[in-house]
Amino acid sequence: MRNRLVAGAIATLGLATALAAAGSGRAVQAAAGPVLVPQAFQAPDVPGKAGAEGDACTAPTADPSGVVKTYAWIHCYTPVKIAAAYGVDALHEAGSLGAGQTIVLLDAYGSPTARQDLQKFHDTFFPTLPSPDFDVVYPQGKPDFRNGCQGNGTGLSGPCAAAGWSGEATLDIEWAYAIAPRAHIVLIGVPPAETEGVQGFPNLFNALQQAIDTYPAGTVISQSFGVTEQTFGGAAQAQTARFDAIYRAAAAKGDTVLASSGDDGSTGVAKQHGQTTTYPFPTVGWPATSSYVTAVGGTQLQYGWTWQPASDVPFLPSGDYNPAYFAFTSGGNSEPVWNETWLPAATGGGPSVIYPRPAWQAQQAPIIGRDARGVPDLSWNAAVNGGVLVWITAFPGYQRSGWHVYGGTSAASPQVAGLIALANEQQAAAGEPPLGFLNPLLYRVGDQPGAATAAFGGGGSFRDIVPHTYGTAASGVLTDNRLWQYNADGSVSPGPVPGWPTLPGWDMTTGFGSPRAPAFVTAVRGARNSP
Repeated sequence: MRNRLVAGAIATLGLATALAAAGSGRAVQAAAGPVLVPQAFQAPDVPGKAGAEGDACTAPTADPSGVVKTYAWIHCYTPVKIAAAYGVDALHEAGSLGAGQTIVLLDAYGSPTARQDLQKFHDTFFPTLPSPDFDVVYPQGKPDFRNGCQGNGTGLSGPCAAAGWSGEATLDIEWAYAIAPRAHIVLIGVPPAETEGVQGFPNLFNALQQAIDTYPAGTVISQSFGVTEQTFGGAAQAQTARFDAIYRAAAAKGDTVLASSGDDGSTGVAKQHGQTTTYPFPTVGWPATSSYVTAVGGTQLQYGWTWQPASDVPFLPSGDYNPAYFAFTSGGNSEPVWNETWLPAATGGGPSVIYPRPAWQAQQAPIIGRDARGVPDLSWNAAVNGGVLVWITAFPGYQRSGWHVYGGTSAASPQVAGLIALANEQQAAAGEPPLGFLNPLLYRVGDQPGAATAAFGGGGSFRDIVPHTYGTAASGVLTDNRLWQYNADGSVSPGPVPGWPTLPGWDMTTGFGSPRAPAFVTAVRGARNSP
């Protein structure tokens, strides 16, 4: 569960009002100093007024209050829309729904309403299927959720930390289910010792080892936690080697391990003498950089709409959305790199300082530029403007119960986990072994000529994510993962830490690109089943 820093005070009252209203997830908040918040981003509940195109998002059902939630400028996707955009609908129609497969989601704390929230998600989007096959496991004991959080959910432990992480867990559960609705989905909730550091990792990895020992070969594991590599200090290789031994055990058993690449672009959180700040140079996050983990980066899926920004000021002084920034037109399909300047947030990616370049990344050596593991390996939609609908009723004193729009690379990883479960279902039906360790297969497929093509509806196993320009504002030039920053006048501009470029072919923002599900599944299965 990658954490990010919101550094310093937000200068404009409008921005503070808008984003503090977002509830759980990583809503940016006005603060006197740095604030650590959970990885998943939730769209702010700013009222807004629809433009000429109408509201961008309308919830599929009413909230418990009886209100049907709408978002004037923030777009949202249902499972049907995501399935159509990535070709998952063709797999579902052919009978691949994940039956017989297991997906394990490793999260901090979990959620006290996970089961009933997933059931609501099922009843809304998959009413003709059997109820979800879902378990929640607390290896260190179930957290005491009775004392609800009335604060901002940014504490390091206790009910407010649990509230802050509950959106992350709910997002993971519902959207792994959205891709593989017949799979056995297991949420493992483990309270971390802290939110940025390594002391909490033994708990997490003991739980991971138990999952590897408990669930069948071919289990797909999605991780929603992480730290900047430099957090490990001078003993990084020795410390990560202990955890990599568990990843190797998963690979030997035939399991697949995924991790989100992070939401801070090339900017990384540092802890020095008890104070939290950011590194002044590009960084990447672990465990996504582990050579035994498949790193999932982020894109911004624009499916049926096209962003047209004419301003770099996201919010008005009143706290409302600025229509000139969020302007869009109906129609068009595209998928750029994820770099939303208004949050600000961007896909994590870059070269590791812990791991050398693995043999299966030989063709990527000129792009990585040194003997280092480069991440991410592939990508999926992670945007908030163009996020996914999540039903959550946990901690009603902290967040509105009902439908919310979520994004972050922690939305991408569980969806890719669902796709791998569909591939493993096909493997089992054919009497073949599960995909297991994915990276060598992924690069065998992606390195082939024509494996990635840039046209939205083109051929190949991947949709290549290339530079895009939208509208007339600088925010609409999406060419890298450099994190932006807010200025005193409420405008946004590129931050001080350089990012990595989005290139034709493999790059360190989106990897090979996003899977075109049918071709991707066929290709990785072919790589697994060939000598």
